[in-house]
Parts: sequence; structure tokens; C-alpha cells
Amino acid sequence: MKTNAELQRDVQDAINWEPQLKNINIGITATDGIVCLTGTVDNYAKKIQIEQVVKKVFGVNIFVENIDVKLQKHETKNDIEIAKEIMAAFEANPVIPQEQLEVKVENGWVTLTGELSWDYLRDVTENTIQHLPWIKGIYNNITIVPEMHHYTIDKKDIMKALKRSSIDDREITVSVSGTTVRLTGTVHTWHQREEAARIVWKTPGIKNLKNELKVDYEYDL
Repeated sequence: MKTNAELQRDVQDAINWEPQLKNINIGITATDGIVCLTGTVDNYAKKIQIEQVVKKVFGVNIFVENIDVKLQKHETKNDIEIAKEIMAAFEANPVIPQEQLEVKVENGWVTLTGELSWDYLRDVTENTIQHLPWIKGIYNNITIVPEMHHYTIDKKDIMKALKRSSIDDREITVSVSGTTVRLTGTVHTWHQREEAARIVWKTPGIKNLKNELKVDYEYDL
């Protein structure tokens, strides 16, 4: 079991281990598994990378992120220019159905709306633009409308998919109500919590996911 000081050090070491994140000045606190990050970075991609790194650190139960993106002056563009860059990025990715999406840019913040048939398309859409250096943040409000309107979701199929993965699924409970899937119980890491959601979102016919999994880890205080 890790102490608060050990978890704080592990998070700092994990961030420093990434070549693109070296020498970044980020404040880190760890209290009973709750990790809080504060500070600034010079682009949105680094902010996302920090989040991904921290969530994979063993012992992180809850993650609170207050990192601001402050662009360098020579990297700024106005909202119209950013919108054009976003549309160009979408056009370069044949997987993204542009006609089903709406994009709003305000003060460098991007809001994505529309309806897509699969969650992975929602992720691909956001991932395609999150590395653009002029973006301060992304609100992904895309909703999922499955093509299989009359498909009956069987929770046994979901449980089998979870069991095939590297996730410890012994304390995960799956419940289904129409096109909504609910996950409850506990996992051992934040990464497992997100991986469980990723697997469940592949279920044919799913429209909503309520991920209520808790990360259970004990500490020496």
C-alpha cells in the first residue's frame, strides 16, 4: 500500500518519464487516493497527455485536474481560422462523417455536437483535433444514436467481453435497461475503470453508459 507521499512521487515520476512532458511545472497533491493537479501548459495536447498518464498510475482513486492551457502568442489563431483547421482535419480523416457533426469555436474552445452511431467515432472525432496547437479545450457533446434500433442488449455478452480483457471483473456488476448499460462495483485502478467503459461502448445497440465503477485502493496514512 502506498502512502500519500509515495503516490505523489509516483505521479510526478510518471509525468517526468514522458519525453514530451519533461520540465513541465505542475503542482501535484495526493490525499487518500485523490490526486489534484494544478498549473499551466502551452497546448491542449499536453493537458490530455498528462491526464492519460496520471490515470494509469496505480493507486489513483479520484483524479482532479485544474490545468490551464496558455498558448504562446505566436501560436494563436482567431476562431474562424481554428474552425477552418478543424474542418480540414476532419476532411483528411475518411472515418469521420462530417455531415453529421456541428463545430462551434469560441475563444479557442471547441464544442462538438451531432449524432453518431458508435462511441469510437465520437472518440476519433475528438482525437483528430486535440493535437491542433491553437485549441484551448474541447467540449465533446456528441450523442450516440445506434443504427440497431431494435437490438436487444444481453448483459451476458457484456460480461463475457469484460472477462476476456485484462480487467479484474470479479466485483463488476452489469445491468441493462433498454439501450442504457450501467456498471457498478469496484476496480483496482482508474485505467481499468476507463477500459471497462471502452469495452462496454462496443456493445451493439448501446446508446448510454452509466459508469458508476469505483476505484478501490487502500493507503497507509
